[in-house]
Amino acid sequence: MASCSFTMPEDFLLQLSRLEARTDEILPKVLAAGGEVVLGHVRTRLRAVIGPGTRSTGELADALGVTPARLNRRGDLDVKVGFNEPRRDGGSNAKIANILEYGKHGQPPRPFLKPAKIASREACIAKMKQVFEEEAGK
Repeated sequence: MASCSFTMPEDFLLQLSRLEARTDEILPKVLAAGGEVVLGHVRTRLRAVIGPGTRSTGELADALGVTPARLNRRGDLDVKVGFNEPRRDGGSNAKIANILEYGKHGQPPRPFLKPAKIASREACIAKMKQVFEEEAGK
């Protein structure tokens, strides 16, 4: 059986060992930065969809937000961009967002989530990389 071995540079190994101790501190900051980028894109797209000429109260736009980083069921950290519930009238912001995104009988779709997701992907990744490098450099 063939075998292979290599030696990693000492300074790189030291950086990795220091980073490991701060992972729980760094990752939530990285995810929060990416979530804010996506939130900005979703908010911009939503305002364009519910802009002038609609019966918008602004409640849906006000309910839009990003969660802090949390562990999901699989044990991975994630953040969510979405809407706080319920509305003042007892209705569901998620239902209204779904109707806007996909439409309903007599109301054509006015997608804002999917275009925001596509448009924010590269900027989100770049921001997360930037924050990671800043935090890892400390």
